[in-house]
Amino acid sequence: MGATFVDTGLMYRALTLAALERGIDPDDGDGLGRLARQVRIEVRTPRREQTDRRETVLLDRRDVTREARTPRIDRVVSAVSRHAVVRAAMLGVQRNAARRGDTVMVGRDIGTVVLPDATLKVFLTASSGVRAARRAAEMGRPDRGDRYLSEIEERDAADMGRPVAPLRKAPGALVLDTGELEVEASVEAILAHLPGRR
Repeated sequence: MGATFVDTGLMYRALTLAALERGIDPDDGDGLGRLARQVRIEVRTPRREQTDRRETVLLDRRDVTREARTPRIDRVVSAVSRHAVVRAAMLGVQRNAARRGDTVMVGRDIGTVVLPDATLKVFLTASSGVRAARRAAEMGRPDRGDRYLSEIEERDAADMGRPVAPLRKAPGALVLDTGELEVEASVEAILAHLPGRR
């Protein structure tokens, strides 16, 4: 499609890393909100030689893509991202990223909060077991499958239960179970629903 790919979850992961590095408590919403307004977080298309990733996240111009996907970030990111002041501070960054042109944006509140008027809203789902197996393979840690499963279930529960921008399906969203569909079939289904591409 030639669209820019933006993973907003990676933005929250970068902010979580910044908070841990600065010793800001994940329960300190005001402190995290100030931090979100102070740091510069960008998600970019990787350079040609960066074949190990789909996107690059910069924290104050430092590449933190690998650090942002570590288990210590997994354990804290939901606590950091649940604060209203944090989400408000990140909203402008996310919407600005979408204004640069055709964008595929992923995150847990894109269709409901960030881009409620998006051309197409897609709700991807898969069982926790499938997602844990994928994460273990992605990280090269098959021995951590049970731990990844536990972390995924805890994060899902936290994100669905938070009072601000909870994880939920947007009205009218195309729902695809990627545990049942292969990547190619998922892509075909999305393209088939894009206006002007039928």
